[in-house]
Amino acid sequence: LALAASVAPAIADVGSERGIKAAFVSKFIGYVEFPRRAAAPAPLVIGVVGADDIAAELARIVAGNRGVNGRPVSVRTLAPGDRLDPVDVLFVGLGESDRAERLLRSAAAEGILTITEFDRALRQGSVINFRIVDERVRFEVSLAAAEKARLKLSSRLLSVAYYVDKGVR
Repeated sequence: LALAASVAPAIADVGSERGIKAAFVSKFIGYVEFPRRAAAPAPLVIGVVGADDIAAELARIVAGNRGVNGRPVSVRTLAPGDRLDPVDVLFVGLGESDRAERLLRSAAAEGILTITEFDRALRQGSVINFRIVDERVRFEVSLAAAEKARLKLSSRLLSVAYYVDKGVR
């Protein structure tokens, strides 16, 4: 509930589906423990591929933030084929859904939080995926994908998820 409530002010500013997703992404990072390689005060970098509108909105949102856990936050728009090297969070938009599985595999190996917005993304390896449910933006989470990427997700994040895939089959 705290996550959903904390996104409300950002949502009021933008109102659109894209704006809501960007606001959620900016909040998610505060509920994730990243692998040690990303130590303060190095910037926490959100890379966006296949969704320039989300990148622009995210850049607007993080420009007004103080950062996360003492780390400033920046946004980079990535072109297909760009390296994921300095990225801590990767948003893969609809425009890259065809290449997503390869991107998600590479990101998991680097300890990157992956966030997507298309069908079957959790099965392809995404940690968080947006869905529209009853005309509202919701998100689902894969604990197996988070574990593979060596990410620790807050129970507060999991408690407000629409669906949590525990990876037990």
